[in-house]
Amino acid sequence: MAKAVYQRNQKVWVESVGAWAIVERIDAVWAKGFDEPVRVTYDVGLGRAFLAHELRAEDPTGDTLQDAAAASGWRLMRARNKWQTLEECAAHPYPGTYPVVVTDLGDWGGWRVPGAEYDRDPHRIEWQARLIACTPALRQIARDVLALVADAADIPPELEALARRTRAIERFLAEAGEPDEAAEAANVA
Repeated sequence: MAKAVYQRNQKVWVESVGAWAIVERIDAVWAKGFDEPVRVTYDVGLGRAFLAHELRAEDPTGDTLQDAAAASGWRLMRARNKWQTLEECAAHPYPGTYPVVVTDLGDWGGWRVPGAEYDRDPHRIEWQARLIACTPALRQIARDVLALVADAADIPPELEALARRTRAIERFLAEAGEPDEAAEAANVA
């Protein structure tokens, strides 16, 4: 049995495409003898019907992970699984796709995983992809904490220890140098 999770004209995040869309039509498949539909799909205008687990509702607070990721340019996208049929990967979190973390404005650079490694432990790879995509937002939180600690007169020793560890990570990152955003934008054009 299935129930509609989303409503018509609702804004949803389409995981497999990596984009926002609006639910245009809800299609329910009914079977004789059942009081509820056996399957519900959603037409969001992207060329095929999506199941509820492939979509995510917009956060009503407006503070979404996609907003934070958009600010950094890092985002989680999904690529089509070319090495297995849908039946072979039915146990994967998102059957038929695998995660790709894009860190370049032109959808070029980033993090991808070999197919055999994804197939060995898809849940671990999904978690790693989300962690990598969240890294710029987590770094900004760490910088905000450092700024609070620098402005505070009396801080607990535990917070000072966290700030010391955060500064060590920042020094490690600084050794590689900050990427030149102007050069990165020129590579896209």
